[in-house]
Amino acid sequence: MSHATRRQFLTQTATAALGLQMSGCSTLGNTAAIDAHVHVWTPDTKRYPLAKGFEKKDMAPPSFTPEQLFTHCKPEGVSRIVLIQMSYYGYDNRYMLDCIASHPGTFSGVAIIDENAVNVRGRMKDLAKQGVRGFRIYDPGNNVAAWLGSPGMQEMWTVAAEEGLNMCLLVNPEALAAVDKMCIKYPHTSVVIDHFARVGMAGPVTRAHLDRLLHLSVHPKVTLKTSAFYALGKKTPPYLDLGPMIKECHHYFGAERLMWASDCPFQVDPGHTYHDSIALIRDRLDFLSSHDRAWMLGKTAEKVFFHA
Repeated sequence: MSHATRRQFLTQTATAALGLQMSGCSTLGNTAAIDAHVHVWTPDTKRYPLAKGFEKKDMAPPSFTPEQLFTHCKPEGVSRIVLIQMSYYGYDNRYMLDCIASHPGTFSGVAIIDENAVNVRGRMKDLAKQGVRGFRIYDPGNNVAAWLGSPGMQEMWTVAAEEGLNMCLLVNPEALAAVDKMCIKYPHTSVVIDHFARVGMAGPVTRAHLDRLLHLSVHPKVTLKTSAFYALGKKTPPYLDLGPMIKECHHYFGAERLMWASDCPFQVDPGHTYHDSIALIRDRLDFLSSHDRAWMLGKTAEKVFFHA
């Protein structure tokens, strides 16, 4: 190889490598990155009214539409997104469903329904036909065991198992013992734990709280979102203080049951960026192999939220 040819080859190789690094897809093979947790809403409250108890001033930021989301995620190589129904709309999932319908193949959805309403089964099946693959339930903060054991909630867990849907839990560490019991009672129900079950949100990551979370790995149908970095631990980019917790979660769950998510738009509040979030998993944790990154950045979420 001549010196000129060798220089050309090296230049082309370096440029290609840089392009892969900047695209955010170098470790994903044929699967582009998936953001497993994003909220969207529109300032058009006439067409999409807010739920009782919310006012337009409560929407912060005032708007976060799919088009606004794309300005953050597309430069990082994220091509698909799991939309999580926003609390501003309560049980009215129409805006999320309209976004799914308007962008075929881009979005999957996690809806919120009233477990105490009539025809829970029918509502879940109808939403599944419209691109919903999960149902979000909130920690009520008081008697979690009674709440999870209610007739409506038990119906949801039963239908989720039958229809291949996910129960997506936004819970605190104190609720994990009750979640463990539900996983034992409904071993065929797929469960997704959001944001590390908020371990490290109220203060430093504690051994007791983390152990409760790691224990759920004994249930094969439980997957975990490594997400909301802006709100955990030191709450400061590049979030390397969360590395030890992620490493333990990786050890117990395996990369095939972990999925990265940004929790936008909150991840792009002042002082934080979308790049900071995805870069923690994609670029900054040296204990993750290319195989691990591929699963955490796309394959796990694809399996959980984008199955037929």
